[in-house]
Amino acid sequence: MSWAQSLIKLSSYEAEVLQKRLSEIVDRRVAAELKLAILEAEGEAELAFTAEEAATALYRAGFMDGLKLRKARVQTAIDLIFMEEQGARDALAEAFEAQKKYEQIADNIRVGERKELGRREAAALDELGLRRAFSVR
Repeated sequence: MSWAQSLIKLSSYEAEVLQKRLSEIVDRRVAAELKLAILEAEGEAELAFTAEEAATALYRAGFMDGLKLRKARVQTAIDLIFMEEQGARDALAEAFEAQKKYEQIADNIRVGERKELGRREAAALDELGLRRAFSVR
């Protein structure tokens, strides 16, 4: 295996690792967004319940303050995960660019080898033609 093929293999492995990392980050973000949606649903359910029960209205303010804090914490986590996701996407894009460069280098090497082989074959045929031309005389 040539050094170019080794670089392609390494860059492919790096891209796979980065894809897995990105997938894990996206899963965490989706889970956090789901948690936020659940908190919002809990808030709506509490508002509906306390609207019907006058005695529980006293507890609503405390519940809503706590809910607001939990939602803010989850939103902060989502924002941080989103930034991490952007970084992972950028790293993955760079890995794919590097892999493409290595593949282009390998292609250029193969083309160069084919040209050199063609040049050698043409030189051999020219030499054979010259030998025949001189042996005919």
